[in-house]
Amino acid sequence: MGRKLFCDISPTTHKISMKKEIMVRHFKNIVSKEKIAKTHSKEELPNIVKSHSSILIRKLVGVDLKLQENKVTNIMLACQKINGIIIHPGETFSFWSTVGQAGEKQGYKEGLVIGRKGLAAGYGGGLCQMANMIHWLVLNSPLEVTELHHHSDALFPDERRRVPFGTGTSVCYNNIDYRFKNNTDQDVQILVWCENGELCGELRSEREYPYRYKLVEENHHFRKEGDQYFRISQVYRIVIDRLTNKEIAKELILDNHSGVLYDYSLIPKDQIRDD
Repeated sequence: MGRKLFCDISPTTHKISMKKEIMVRHFKNIVSKEKIAKTHSKEELPNIVKSHSSILIRKLVGVDLKLQENKVTNIMLACQKINGIIIHPGETFSFWSTVGQAGEKQGYKEGLVIGRKGLAAGYGGGLCQMANMIHWLVLNSPLEVTELHHHSDALFPDERRRVPFGTGTSVCYNNIDYRFKNNTDQDVQILVWCENGELCGELRSEREYPYRYKLVEENHHFRKEGDQYFRISQVYRIVIDRLTNKEIAKELILDNHSGVLYDYSLIPKDQIRDD
């Protein structure tokens, strides 16, 4: 048996390791030449690049509903920090530089978090949904994702899913960040708010971009490998010329091979393949 990592020895060593990673990231931010977006505006940019909404409270098997309700509080607090932020050309949006620490002192509640040993309760839990929202908006634009941490496993069965599987991102203060760069020649803006039980978001710009984008999931199925089931699919991003409405590019952005962590009986039988 191999030696345990320092962070796995005990809860205390895990906390020490987390604090170290946070300090390291703070130092990297200080010495970095990356220009982080900080400007907010109540005035909305005129052009909607992409809009989207996602359900705030889902029926998740084995998950305390209170954690879901607390997630809504956490997301509403994060909305106050993010809504209206302007990303100028050449600037980078950083999730944690914008939101700040999401702890008990900042008013955040215990929500569902994904740790090294699986699902748990933690302050600020549920903010991955906000990061997922922003990432989905960015995927439907020419903006450049510069930091992304995929969820590696299939944690829950689909429940009113509206986007291709695997197109989310993990965030954990502050060393696991989500970042994108505005590599275009105009300002962009993120708007986020909660309404009618949903998290709503818009990516706006000063002018319309020459291309629009579409994400499609292909070859989706489940497959048993040994004693474990995996969720498999490929996600492509299609670039379409606005003037001609013709497809000009199709790029593979995600090749899913994710271990299923929920009850196998919840896998739709017609989606299981033997090949």
